[in-house]
Amino acid sequence: MAKRNSEPPLVRIIKWLFPRLERIAPFITDSIFRLAFIVPARYKSPAKEIAAANEATLSTIVVAGKRVQIYSWGDESHPYVLLVHGWAGRATQFRKFIAPLKEAGYRVIGFDGPAHGKSEGRATSMRGFEESLIKIFAKYSEPEAIVTHSFGGGAVLYAGSRGLKFPTLINIATPYVEEEIFKTYLRALGASSTSMQKFKDHVVKSEGHPFAEFTGSHTIKLLPAPIRLLLIQDEEDTEVPIINAEALLKIYPSATLHRTKGLGHTRILKDDRVILECVAFIRRGGHTS
Repeated sequence: MAKRNSEPPLVRIIKWLFPRLERIAPFITDSIFRLAFIVPARYKSPAKEIAAANEATLSTIVVAGKRVQIYSWGDESHPYVLLVHGWAGRATQFRKFIAPLKEAGYRVIGFDGPAHGKSEGRATSMRGFEESLIKIFAKYSEPEAIVTHSFGGGAVLYAGSRGLKFPTLINIATPYVEEEIFKTYLRALGASSTSMQKFKDHVVKSEGHPFAEFTGSHTIKLLPAPIRLLLIQDEEDTEVPIINAEALLKIYPSATLHRTKGLGHTRILKDDRVILECVAFIRRGGHTS
């Protein structure tokens, strides 16, 4: 039986249309390429994620005038671990982390980033995630640790480079290298390097800084204090190749790199050994016995 395509129809249309439009109407594809960096696709939550959401205590914060959904699992008196999902993701993608973290003595808090999951909005950026993190820290205090996936790890490092302090960070399948990030988008859209260069020029013009200064390989150098950092990366991840983690390890040699094989980019969040490694790393640096 053929594998069902879970991508939203709009995503499939753009992937088919983009390389054709790029040849005949580049002014249109320039706009699409920019939108790909600020407008996340929304995917349906599977039944097990819906069940995890139903077990959470729900609350909200407001970021840029839009409601951001917060989920909390576990005893409010316990130190908490913050979960930060990736681009086009949701907090409940970490559902298998919840029970092991609670059993280890932690409260678990996650959020759907702006324009993601159950949160409001259509577009966001690292700045939207940064503002969310700042407000969550203000609401719940500093977490014992942060566990991220993909884009979420870059967003946390960006916030850290601008003053947000946290002691322990676990980044799973996170991109850090500018050229590797662009390769992912070029593959996803069927775009050429011409679109990439135009986007780079647009970032400099609109933000006043090159795109490279928003990547983890740059922002990690600007953290206000040393952190405990665990990098988890699958050797067969085609979306975020392991070269990203290897590059960051050279820049931040005190980090630990945990390699997996055969889990890819998203199934890695469901692997029991990965989850146990995360919990053990947090406990080694924390206060929970």
